Amino acid sequence: MTSAHPHLVWDWNGTLLNDLSLVVSATNVVFTSLGGPTVTLDEHRVRFRRPIAEYYADVLGQAVDDDEFGRLDKIFHDAYRTGLTTCELAADARAAMASWSGTQSLLSMWFHEELVPTVHTYGLTSHFTRVDGLRATVGGGHKAESLQLHLAELGVDGASVVLIGDSIDDADAALAVGGRAVLYTGGFTDPGRLRASGHPVADTLSDAVALAREVSFAGR
Repeated sequence: MTSAHPHLVWDWNGTLLNDLSLVVSATNVVFTSLGGPTVTLDEHRVRFRRPIAEYYADVLGQAVDDDEFGRLDKIFHDAYRTGLTTCELAADARAAMASWSGTQSLLSMWFHEELVPTVHTYGLTSHFTRVDGLRATVGGGHKAESLQLHLAELGVDGASVVLIGDSIDDADAALAVGGRAVLYTGGFTDPGRLRASGHPVADTLSDAVALAREVSFAGR
């Protein structure tokens, strides 16, 4: 696929899925399990980053090694799963996906075996040429390598890609494959941090798709 036929890659958590409140709640379960502080939604958006172990260490004021992070990651996901059925898609997610005329796929850093049936439950599977999640047993890392593998399976050139996501890590992943990113303010990252990154920023997913269309044509 060439840059004349742009391909859109969607992020899932915090982008298509409006799960910010649940993520913050599950994160606070992690912190309180160690007697640490709780964070507000706004504090989480300002401080959150990947690798997530570094975010945990920053809030807890103590080092979080691989073994400890594996234990905390399980606590997080156990708490997350209990509230997942309460989450809805972002308000304009379906309209935004429908407004993109090219191919689109989904790449998440959530566990693949849980992501795929969840996406199906929301009735979105047919929108995507491919759906990929994390195939490791512990998450928390950067997205760039996963995006490279995702595009290789699709047979898509990175230069033809626009990624819509809610984090600086999403943008870094897009740049790593030679693509472009549009960042969405409704997710896990403070809007000020997103705007300071220099990438195009949108307050709605429909606007994000419109910006993705603009930057894909600009990259030809």
